[in-house]
Amino acid sequence: MNFFKKIFSSEKKEDLDKGLEKSSTSFLSKLTKAVAGKSKVDDDVLDNLEEILVSSDVGVNTTLKIIQRIEARVSNDKYLGTDELNKILREEIAGLLSETNSGEASEFEIPKEKKPYVIMVVGVNGVGKTTTIGKLANQFKKSGYSVVLGAGDTFRAAAIDQLQIWADRVGVPIVKQQMGSDPASVAFDTLQSAVAQNADVVIIDTAGRLHNKVGLMNELTKIKRVMEKVIPDAPHDVMLVLDGSTGQNAFEQAKQFTAATEVTCLAVTKLDGTAKGGVVIGISDQFQIPVKYIGVGEGINDLQVFNKYEFVDSFFK
Repeated sequence: MNFFKKIFSSEKKEDLDKGLEKSSTSFLSKLTKAVAGKSKVDDDVLDNLEEILVSSDVGVNTTLKIIQRIEARVSNDKYLGTDELNKILREEIAGLLSETNSGEASEFEIPKEKKPYVIMVVGVNGVGKTTTIGKLANQFKKSGYSVVLGAGDTFRAAAIDQLQIWADRVGVPIVKQQMGSDPASVAFDTLQSAVAQNADVVIIDTAGRLHNKVGLMNELTKIKRVMEKVIPDAPHDVMLVLDGSTGQNAFEQAKQFTAATEVTCLAVTKLDGTAKGGVVIGISDQFQIPVKYIGVGEGINDLQVFNKYEFVDSFFK
């Protein structure tokens, strides 16, 4: 598997290496201890590896899949040296991510045949949802696309204000109404405005509350239905934003949101702050939803297109 014979853009890769440094250091130091004094991959090494993967927030089910894959290779090769374990882990994790079509892209691109391309963004408050929208708008604009934002989180005045700040900072138009307005009405106005401006991308924020799953489901369904009156197949993506630093709590949020609405892709934020980068692997595998974007820092350019080769290479740096 020539997974890693890829040429990464040096600046992006440096940022990713830095963003995943805590995860990588924590994981590799545990791995080094696990194989200390061992020359080949045996049951003890696999048991230790299982523990390491679980403690790195990869998740139990995904960990078991990875262990089974390595066991199969051990039985095929008969003798597998511990010095090869790092390489094999990279290959098997990249292979696992391939099964969800995660991390195939390397640039901020949208399908040419969808214009405007509509992204509806969901996620609980505090995960970095509005910031991710702002950074995504910035990256799309840098890539030459025209972008319109829709302030559909009308539940909190702060959410509308925060999105306005990002729109001003990035230099893109925003459609908004008063706090307490109907979110579906905001979505309708945003799409009409985007069509009138011949915009390439529309990003719609939504309320981040999850205390009532039925209420959330009804609201998101209504927003989608109203969007379809303007653009028949909108939204083209429903993107769930998850805070990677919360580890297992991110799994729970993914579970709740995927039950409430059809999520088509993921953005995992705040991966630079903790050693919980393994959560990207587990969530992508468990929910069979591709990870599209990852946040690896606080700067405006620190949102990256998730590329599995780059991610796994940095994780095992």
